Amino acid sequence: MKITAVKTFPINIGFGSQLIIKVETDAGFYGWGASGLSGRELAVIGAIDHFRPNLIGKDPRQIGAIWQDLYRGQYFEGGRVLTAAISAIDIALYDIKGKSLGVPVYELLGGRQRNHVDCFASLRFTTEEELISRAQVLIKEGWNVLRLAPAEYEENSQAVFEPRESIGKISKWITKLREVIGPDPVIGIDYHHRLSAAETFSFLSKMPHGTLDFIEEPIRDETPEAYESLRKMVDIPFAIGEEFASKWQFLPYIERGITQFARVDVCNVGGITEAMKVAAMAEAHYIDLMPHNPLGPICTAASIHLAAACPNVAWLEEINTPAEQPGTNAAEFYPTQPKLDGAKYIIPNVPGLGVEFNEELALSKKFIPVETPRLKKRDGSYTNW
Repeated sequence: MKITAVKTFPINIGFGSQLIIKVETDAGFYGWGASGLSGRELAVIGAIDHFRPNLIGKDPRQIGAIWQDLYRGQYFEGGRVLTAAISAIDIALYDIKGKSLGVPVYELLGGRQRNHVDCFASLRFTTEEELISRAQVLIKEGWNVLRLAPAEYEENSQAVFEPRESIGKISKWITKLREVIGPDPVIGIDYHHRLSAAETFSFLSKMPHGTLDFIEEPIRDETPEAYESLRKMVDIPFAIGEEFASKWQFLPYIERGITQFARVDVCNVGGITEAMKVAAMAEAHYIDLMPHNPLGPICTAASIHLAAACPNVAWLEEINTPAEQPGTNAAEFYPTQPKLDGAKYIIPNVPGLGVEFNEELALSKKFIPVETPRLKKRDGSYTNW
């Protein structure tokens, strides 16, 4: 079997954009993959254009060798753009191999270790009332793990974000939420690296102990030492890693006990091949995976197969829930895709990933690049979104 084509399909879907790839073979088998570098789809397409001539003619079943060739096949190896491209290709190759052998992808990873994957609900809100009401809807529907995604800055039309104003407001809202829903549901928050270490400490100190069960990426992750200093100040578990583009980026956070949950993104880290290595490193340090899953059904499916084959998994992210439907899994684009069973995904038993993509529809629509929001402080300086 040999690779005959590598095709790219950038699409506008739901609130954002996605990049889907298709790897075709001379044996009639094909595989779907997805890049996780949202907002920079054209850059990833450029990387795939560079990789394509070296992929044509290769045996798609030699997944590990192809990964090494793609990663090491240039002097300036690594980086988020190249690794996002490798991720998409790697996932597609697993889809091909699973289909060619007639087995689900997790059978290629050691087999199934669980019957289903529990999910946490990503809960976006702009007001206290929205937070409380959406949380109550989720809990009523059986979602007992909530990851809060505050977007209170959208209340103003100027996209202004002042960290000190935010932490004072959000800490009050979350304290109220805990009072309303009680002690049993898990509550975490993703501050999307909008804070400094000092602001993070202030934020956590404004809430009673036990209000939060984890905090996700309150500060940027380029410098592990900054997180180490914060780790010494607070006793709330960290969830870090959705932006990491290799096992090497995860290494200091895992080895030095900086994070307690590994937010591995199978579409950014280097595909299923690299994600399995991160999972093994995390297992050796008693760290559970909390896979990042903000894209669409291909990322969801790949994450389900990863979770099926790993012992150390906490929860899989889900953004399409009873409380919110951003439309990233639109059936017109994905006629076959994983289906939620309450707050969990049942492990599939179909060959490959178990996803189909409507390439004809994708080709019929013009792609318009989507930029992430830009936030500023009141003094006009840029801050993180």
